[in-house]
Amino acid sequence: MTRKTSKILSEEHKNILKVIDALNAECNELENGAEIDKEFFIKAIDFIRNYADKFHHAKEEDILFKELCKPEAKMHCNPTEQMLYEHDLGRGFVKEMEKAVLEGDKEKLIENSRSYAQLLREHIYKEDNILYPMADESLSYKTEKSMIARFDKVEKSKAADKKKYTKFAGGLK
Repeated sequence: MTRKTSKILSEEHKNILKVIDALNAECNELENGAEIDKEFFIKAIDFIRNYADKFHHAKEEDILFKELCKPEAKMHCNPTEQMLYEHDLGRGFVKEMEKAVLEGDKEKLIENSRSYAQLLREHIYKEDNILYPMADESLSYKTEKSMIARFDKVEKSKAADKKKYTKFAGGLK
């Protein structure tokens, strides 16, 4: 049975995937001769850094992953180190995307946008289909309840940001 924490995180993935789809579409446009849409890329990078990283990854890294690393989680294998590595890899691609936008470097922008998109699509698949079901089996209901309370704190502290970024993602093609 999917628990509330897993459901919340998977729902947030849907917004991230919308932005990834838009990044890929923009890369297609660039490959077909379009100029860099700086406004779009700046907004997408802002979304990634603030929604995907500071809002969504904060719940994963600061709450879920920490709970999964506790002995009482009883994980038969723990993929959180790999997930953290992939989060860092993604941050590197985003940093290079930003540099490419500022430099007007189409090739570098396409390369890093596509790399980020592919990484995150695979990463989200692993979390939704492997990590979250493992967490649902491994964590107690008491831990789940505690995590929900901490998720709520993140939600409250980032409510205005969440609204801004979900509106951005919802407005994409």
